[in-house]
Amino acid sequence: MKKKTPATIYHIKDIKDPHFLHELNYEELEILAREIKDEIIKATSVNGGHLSSNLGVTELTMALHRNFDFKKDKLLFDVGHQCYAHKLLTGRDISKLRKKGGVSGFIKNNESPYDIFEAGHSSTSLSASLAYAIDRDNKKENYDVVTLIGDASIANGVSFEALNNIPHSKHKVIIVLNDNEMAISQPVGGMSNFFRLFQTSKGYAKFKKGFMRLLGFVKPLYNLASKIKNSIKRVLISTNIFDSLGFIYIGVIDGHDFEALDKAFKKAKKTEGSVIIHVRTVKGKGYPLAESDHQGDWHGVTPFDISSGKSLNDHHDEISWSRVYSNFVLDRLKNDDKFYLICPGTLVGSELCEAIKQYPNRVIDTGISEEHAFILAANLAKLNYHVCVSIYSTFMQRGFDQISHDVARIHAPITVLVDRSGLVGDDGETHQGIYDSSFLFATPNINIGMANNVNEAYQLFDKSFNNKEATFIRLPRAYIRKRDVDKNYQLKEFNIIKSGEKNVAVVGVGPLTNELLEPLISSDASLYSVIKLKPISKSLINELLAYKNIVIYTPYETSNGFALNLLQELNHSQYKGNIYIKAAPLKYISHAIVNEQLEECGLLPTQVAKFVQELKK
Repeated sequence: MKKKTPATIYHIKDIKDPHFLHELNYEELEILAREIKDEIIKATSVNGGHLSSNLGVTELTMALHRNFDFKKDKLLFDVGHQCYAHKLLTGRDISKLRKKGGVSGFIKNNESPYDIFEAGHSSTSLSASLAYAIDRDNKKENYDVVTLIGDASIANGVSFEALNNIPHSKHKVIIVLNDNEMAISQPVGGMSNFFRLFQTSKGYAKFKKGFMRLLGFVKPLYNLASKIKNSIKRVLISTNIFDSLGFIYIGVIDGHDFEALDKAFKKAKKTEGSVIIHVRTVKGKGYPLAESDHQGDWHGVTPFDISSGKSLNDHHDEISWSRVYSNFVLDRLKNDDKFYLICPGTLVGSELCEAIKQYPNRVIDTGISEEHAFILAANLAKLNYHVCVSIYSTFMQRGFDQISHDVARIHAPITVLVDRSGLVGDDGETHQGIYDSSFLFATPNINIGMANNVNEAYQLFDKSFNNKEATFIRLPRAYIRKRDVDKNYQLKEFNIIKSGEKNVAVVGVGPLTNELLEPLISSDASLYSVIKLKPISKSLINELLAYKNIVIYTPYETSNGFALNLLQELNHSQYKGNIYIKAAPLKYISHAIVNEQLEECGLLPTQVAKFVQELKK
């Protein structure tokens, strides 16, 4: 009888839990891995998402579920963006990945009992894993706590704090280090070089290759020689950083070799102390375009054609706000040899790869190290360099202490491009950029601006280097129509887009304000667009005092930022009319497309315009 393959025995759509993996041989596991990768490619080609990172850990995820029982054992994913195979193996459909009503692109507690630790930022899993290990030992229970973390995440300061603490706590944790020689893009820093030292010695590689050819035809002989070699290496070669910290180190393991992974996990389960299993994987393995990507273009993708790799999002007559500002950065790098750009790991997403390519000595990618980035920037600025930090709003939260203590307190005149400000759509709760304005308004010695068009954007950026304090320029994850920049444009604190009667003034922030003009054109409402948000313009306050009703429209932030501060200024000026705030709610907003999120929050321009019309009745 012809042997069945996993594709017919275990169709992906029929998988309920991962326990069947124990029944498969290595050939069958390879076939299933291919099926899972195809499903991931298909889902991301339709919905977008994290492609390369998920393809790279497919076999590793299968091996984890094969060797551990995560209904009892605990599996923690660092960041969680590499969990697509895990979701498929635990019975979830990813056809509506990251869409409203579909599964999240990250670990979600309410989706499955297999999802025990939510995150969207890096380097938090090690600390969390120790908490689970402490709880297990306190209750005298018997299960393993396993954390999967990448080589970029483990280099973050938070990870180092946990690595320093875990071995000495005497609570066993198994850490699987996924080393793919990539973060989002190329790895940076001394830790990435440290990982390379494990296997990149040219002499060692050449000798090993010849040795394998010599003994490879007699597998038992080669295996014996390999064991002898490893024993000698452990005696003669100095310990690595993990040994020194007190971990039992196992590695380097081929993360696409099921047999090697089985052996490593079985060994780790038998050890008494905490373990580091160093696994080498190929990011994007299983999709040639992603495998050959060394820049990071396939880390996170928008919908694309599988055969050609071409993006299906056609923006031929538009430009992203990230690209608008990256063009300004390139121009500044070209014309100002005292200008430095600092970016903590998001050069690809902020479209700044050309900047580091052309000016590698003045573009600094600090990796996933937001705190370091801000301290570095502040002190370069105090040494009279012109410094710009490009960072996502969601990641800037991690540098708030440094923004307050090391930037604002010392009046460091840096420029910060706060990318992904506002609702971000598919990435959901952990990545929304609606909270930064609140803590920036609460911090002294800071300027905040947000442009409506490219001319305002250029002037905000250009003039920021004349400020004596830090300037934060917020920009959304959105596209605008391409147009040339008028460098002679006169920037104002605010613009009057539409003048009306003194009944209703709509005060808008950000590009969505432009979309209010058409639905309000027949009304008698006035429409203001505010560009310089902090400090709040005294001229704006004086104008608004004449209106009976004021609607503050800030869809890129919660009400605790500009809206609340404008309200306070109006109250201090004895304003007697009515004030209404249309802002993002103070909650964590789930994944959906941006327009769906705006509609849910009542923030679509048409919804706000309707509210304004109702005020007249």
